Amino acid sequence: MVRRPVAWIVALVLFAEGLGVAALNWLLGVVVDRQDMSLAGLDPHLMSVSSKAAGVVFGLCFALCGLVALRVALRDRAPSGAGRVLLIGAAVVHALLGAFAWGLVGVSAFLSMVVVLALIVLLLMTYDPESRPGAPAGPAGPAGPTEPAAPARGSGGDGADGSPVTSPAAPTAP
Repeated sequence: MVRRPVAWIVALVLFAEGLGVAALNWLLGVVVDRQDMSLAGLDPHLMSVSSKAAGVVFGLCFALCGLVALRVALRDRAPSGAGRVLLIGAAVVHALLGAFAWGLVGVSAFLSMVVVLALIVLLLMTYDPESRPGAPAGPAGPAGPTEPAAPARGSGGDGADGSPVTSPAAPTAP
């Protein structure tokens, strides 16, 4: 299956991206601090500290998203609750960064953001309820919700082979 490798790749990419974002903002903070120049009357030290703080916050956010993807890879289950919200937020951030990167940086930055966006969306979309381990199976074949599905051949529906015990179909009036 493609789910686990995608989850591993997303985890690695998000960890690397978190480290890269934190390092880039830290470097920008150091450059601003060493320049000691004011931008529109703002304190250079305040700009330096805020750049470093933003780098740490965004780096930790991407690392947390990476932990969610790592948990998905290890458990082979869909992310739920806050983890799903974090991954959706990371996907939205990558979509916005890709849109800005197209105009400000170039096509290669845009493509890298779109690849990460596609990986996160693929991680979120490959885990559907029917493919989860232990999920109840839906009606099979022509049997609809009004009539029960027939037991598999070779099993009497007695539960001895692990199949659920089912009652016989109720008689219907013509």
